[in-house]
Amino acid sequence: MKWMTNLFALLLWILSSYQGVVQAGTLQDSTSQKAVTVITVQGAIGPTTTNYIVRGLETAVENNSEALIIELDTPGGLLNSTEDIVKEMLASKMPIVVYVTPSGGNAGSAGTFITLAAHIAAMAPTTTIGAASPVTMGGGQQDSVMQKKIFNYSENFIENIAKERGRNVEWAKSAVRDGAAVTETEALELNVIDLIAADLNELLLKMDGMVVEGDSLQTAQANIERLEESFAEKFFSFIMRPEIMLILTMIAIYGIVGEVTNPGAIVPGVSGVIALILLLYGSAAMPINVAGFVLIGLAIVLFVIEAFTPTFGILLTGGAVSFFLGALMLFQEFPKEMQLDWYWLVPATILTVIFFGWIATSGIRAQFTGHRTGLESLIGKKVKVIDDVSQDSGRVMISGEYWNAVTDGEEIKANEWCEVVRFEGLTVTVKPYKSNKEIDHGVN
Repeated sequence: MKWMTNLFALLLWILSSYQGVVQAGTLQDSTSQKAVTVITVQGAIGPTTTNYIVRGLETAVENNSEALIIELDTPGGLLNSTEDIVKEMLASKMPIVVYVTPSGGNAGSAGTFITLAAHIAAMAPTTTIGAASPVTMGGGQQDSVMQKKIFNYSENFIENIAKERGRNVEWAKSAVRDGAAVTETEALELNVIDLIAADLNELLLKMDGMVVEGDSLQTAQANIERLEESFAEKFFSFIMRPEIMLILTMIAIYGIVGEVTNPGAIVPGVSGVIALILLLYGSAAMPINVAGFVLIGLAIVLFVIEAFTPTFGILLTGGAVSFFLGALMLFQEFPKEMQLDWYWLVPATILTVIFFGWIATSGIRAQFTGHRTGLESLIGKKVKVIDDVSQDSGRVMISGEYWNAVTDGEEIKANEWCEVVRFEGLTVTVKPYKSNKEIDHGVN
């Protein structure tokens, strides 16, 4: 019986040892499965940036990531989009790390707000942060009262962010009030950021063990799971660039006008409508100046009137000026780094003037004037009387051909001028064009 007891003890020891090995392996696997979700935000901050960061947060939560890391390099962006992003970050229980990278990168303007709102703020060597004045973020030129309101709001907004994250409140306020900007070394000394890291791997090592939202981060051996922008986010970010919106405006104008002047072409009309829909979507999401659209609409009206009124280019010139000013004002409310340069505006204006002054004008006249082919094209034409034309008989010369002619009214003598009224079979009805006195004096 003793040997059975010893055998049972041996089996129990083996089972316990195996269970310990399994638990150790499970713990090791669990540790090796730690991961961080990484997204990259570059360029101006806009509505699509908000969608991208929110999707990154949701993905990090679904994957039970240790943290969401936002690699940031931005000159600034829209204040409304920045507010939405900061609200999401402050409300998030998922640890958020903003890493200003690569070297030479910048967290300017809107990027300063976003960096300060992170649970952990980090910067790569030779990067900068600051210059968060609302002039840069809001774009356009406001009056002094409105400007003061925006400054006060932005200053209070960044102050609350800095207090919430325990960062340097005075420097944050100076970044808005005075446009202060600092390097990564100065930012670390001023308690603007938490650490400096040369690359992402070093960042993960330095983050390891930091306590965020009551939990200690385990990032030293964490896997890096990158979340790229979706096709929709890339596409809508592309069309919301001011130069692309200007091109969409031109396509919408050219396409719709082209379809009106050439019915049945289909392609211009479809292209114009699609461009118009995309333009309206972008206009709803971005701070488009309505006065710009009004001026562009006025330009189109002037161009169309020019097609019917011989103003010798006066209306065409007025339309060109109106279009240029409208395009200039259209993106006036954008941040400075997103406003449209003149080398886009001038060619666009010239191209539009050529389009309406030549192509569109010919098409509009063709659609709204009489027939240009067949006998109908001769109606209203001045022709020479060959034989006296009465209500019963007569002959006229039309384009080198003799035609039988009659008149509804007074008789027209030979060698006088008459005007074609209508055709009935091989007979043309005419009416007097000029008096004999005018003809004698050579008035045509």
